[in-house]
Amino acid sequence: MDDIDASGEHAAPLWPIFGDLMSGLLGAFILILVGVMAVQMELTSHLQNEVKMRQLEEQRRMSLEKALAVPLAAGRITLSNGRIGISGQVLFALNSDQLQPEGRQLLHSLVTPIQAYLAARGELLMVSGFTDDKPIRGGPFTDNWELSAQRALTVTRTLIEEGMPSSMVFAAAFGSEQPVKPNTDDDARAQNRRVEMAPVPKTAAPKNPAP
Repeated sequence: MDDIDASGEHAAPLWPIFGDLMSGLLGAFILILVGVMAVQMELTSHLQNEVKMRQLEEQRRMSLEKALAVPLAAGRITLSNGRIGISGQVLFALNSDQLQPEGRQLLHSLVTPIQAYLAARGELLMVSGFTDDKPIRGGPFTDNWELSAQRALTVTRTLIEEGMPSSMVFAAAFGSEQPVKPNTDDDARAQNRRVEMAPVPKTAAPKNPAP
């Protein structure tokens, strides 16, 4: 039966209006629920990708440690965050870019495991030279940038001479930038005079790397 208003006329039924309102609310609720579920699925997928990336990085680190187990155990190199560090004292005399015999032997021992590691992952090797903050006085080098560049080139060329394909390695120079310790004493400066080798994706390499 239709409702009758105060004037005695028949009023429009309320049930259809109420039904339309409930349908609208239900539709809005469904849209919100779908949106929440989509966000949850995206977050779950992102989390799974993060876990996979961390697992791959851990496997990468363990694989590199295994490949370099012998020189690592002998204390001849260091490995931190995928970067292979070699003290400048092992490779070069002070303010020199001439490789010492011990340094060449070490580089020779590193070529085979590093090459196999790079080939398995389709990566390149970036050889970086670093110095301390003391200005160079005399000698063939203008400054620490030039010294670090020449040392990186010397190591790069030696690796190639010892069997590393030239297409898999390039050199970079950082001078006194990025010290591992503040240059406050001779021991810290000695640690900052170093060469590092790091596997990098091919997209990270310069288009015209130093030979």
